[in-house]
Amino acid sequence: MHAMQYELTLPADYDMDIIRDRVARKGHLLDGWEGLGLKAYLMRERGIDGSPVNQYAPFYLWDSPEGMNTFLWGGAFQGIADDFGRPSVRQWAGLAYEEGGAVGHPARVAVRRRQRVPDGVRLGEAMEDAVRETQRSAARDGAVLAAAAVDTSRWELVHFSLWGHEAPKAEGDVFQVLHLSSPGRDRLPRGRRW
Repeated sequence: MHAMQYELTLPADYDMDIIRDRVARKGHLLDGWEGLGLKAYLMRERGIDGSPVNQYAPFYLWDSPEGMNTFLWGGAFQGIADDFGRPSVRQWAGLAYEEGGAVGHPARVAVRRRQRVPDGVRLGEAMEDAVRETQRSAARDGAVLAAAAVDTSRWELVHFSLWGHEAPKAEGDVFQVLHLSSPGRDRLPRGRRW
């Protein structure tokens, strides 16, 4: 499993209905994308749920690197680059994935938390803690799914979860889920990834 995200931070007075309309028109295009576990079309609005910015920030879980590469190099990503400029694309190696009790229900809210892996911490212990956090998140009421991944170039963990209702009080950035494409969610391997 590979996690991926890019963020388009938009002006404070940007009409976020433009993003809603874009997703309504184009979101279904990845509903059958080969190699895609899921894509959560995420948006946050300045002043809502504590967001300091207007932002479109889709989050992906890929079940194959070929699917991810085809998306990035095969033309689909070019539409974002053409319309908004080429954003930096963050990638993380998957650590854990779990489905929650609300799997199959519409995801309404996403929470993403990035966390540095401190110097001096034993790496195996830090990764095991991330796996346990994924399990705890997925077990909470209303959880659709939870995942954890790591960027070893920055030694940064990302914790990602989807919720069928408002997110529980949790640390992290809260996003609205505009659409969820999940053609390969059943192929995402459950549990710890090493």
